[in-house]
Amino acid sequence: MNLPEQFAATVRARKLLPRGARLLVAVSGGVDSMALLHLLHALAPAHGWRLTAAHFNHQLRGRSSDADERLVRVTAKKLSVPFVARRADVRRFAVAKKISIEMAARELRHGFLARTAQARKCSAVVLAHHADDQVELFFLRLLRGSGGEGLAGMKWHSPSPADAKVRLIRPLLDVAKADLERFARESKISFREDASNTSPDFLRNRIRGELLPLLRKNYQPALTRMVLRAMEIVGAEAEAVAAAARSANRNFARLPVAVQRRRLQQQLLAQGIAPEFELIESLRGAAGRAVTVSPGVRVSRDAAGVVRVAKAARVGAKKTSAAQAIDLRAAGGAVFAGAKISWRVEQQKTFTRPQPVTGREIFDADKVGAQIALRHWRAGDRFQPIGMAAAVKLQDLFVNAKIPRARRHGLIVATTVGGEIFWVEGLRLGERFKLDAATRRRLRWAWRR
Repeated sequence: MNLPEQFAATVRARKLLPRGARLLVAVSGGVDSMALLHLLHALAPAHGWRLTAAHFNHQLRGRSSDADERLVRVTAKKLSVPFVARRADVRRFAVAKKISIEMAARELRHGFLARTAQARKCSAVVLAHHADDQVELFFLRLLRGSGGEGLAGMKWHSPSPADAKVRLIRPLLDVAKADLERFARESKISFREDASNTSPDFLRNRIRGELLPLLRKNYQPALTRMVLRAMEIVGAEAEAVAAAARSANRNFARLPVAVQRRRLQQQLLAQGIAPEFELIESLRGAAGRAVTVSPGVRVSRDAAGVVRVAKAARVGAKKTSAAQAIDLRAAGGAVFAGAKISWRVEQQKTFTRPQPVTGREIFDADKVGAQIALRHWRAGDRFQPIGMAAAVKLQDLFVNAKIPRARRHGLIVATTVGGEIFWVEGLRLGERFKLDAATRRRLRWAWRR
């Protein structure tokens, strides 16, 4: 079966694109989206689809970004497909909102696509995510400690993060990138590649260029097929657990552990509280046990598994931020709880042990990960400072360091996506995150009040 036939069969079997639909096709200019545009265009007459090509110019690569836009514009004209484009200064937006460039680009791009779909009366936005994207995402989330819902990857269809009324459709999730490249080559489709896709500064790129080739060569030649199968299974099971958690009405203690966790997760998300694994396990362990999630905010659950949130102003304490997500993939800075924090990642050419400097620490960037969270101390937090054989209660470390009780809740704690603490303001860095001879990239972390 050739690619157009496979594509048509997938769309038909999964009922992704109804006959006669108006479709907004997101086209970046890369091989994936250019192949998608040509596939949809070739099949449009038989299905009555009316296409519009949409391109968002991030203005991050100067002339290269403009060349991408020109290519999509010219291609759309050749295919007689209406074309819509928009430009935005992503860097300026990222600075203004104090978020990473990637997060800023995603927010602006999805906003543009959702608004354009509504204006053009398109029933869906069609995206070019493919099988290789799914496999990379699986390992990216696996390394960050995601649960079943995260490991299931992208869905064939889902609501837009910018507007839930707009549907996102991903009809290429079972197509390998190599097949898209072959189709583009055989069909003489022009495309452009983004040089940042090969930069080793991004974990996803290192997974693509180093980890996956190693696994395919030495462990599983059919890695893509095996991982996609596992994602399908995990995703279906995660959906079943979520449905069971929503409808469960029997004694919480008698529910399967997976359902208990999901019930707590659903309620924490509804309350705007990050459902970290350690927090869920603390709540699950005993009814009535209160856990401090931020200064003045404590959560507990009753015997029926209902989560209660108690908020109270702490006498004599200054108001502090509850939590803040940080993206480390680009150098930057943030203000949290009265502290100015900055960071940058650099290559380690030779291993040298850093000299102690007040207000600065250096970590192994790959052990920390690209996404972290800043928050405050919570009862039950455990931390393993450098030089210690095991993690101990953070409260005990505060006592040993003679940190006054009134000051403890104001100190900043930095955690990985999986909830592991790697830095506590005023204490030593985490043992597991120190530099060693195998370190490839260093995270320079500085703070001042």
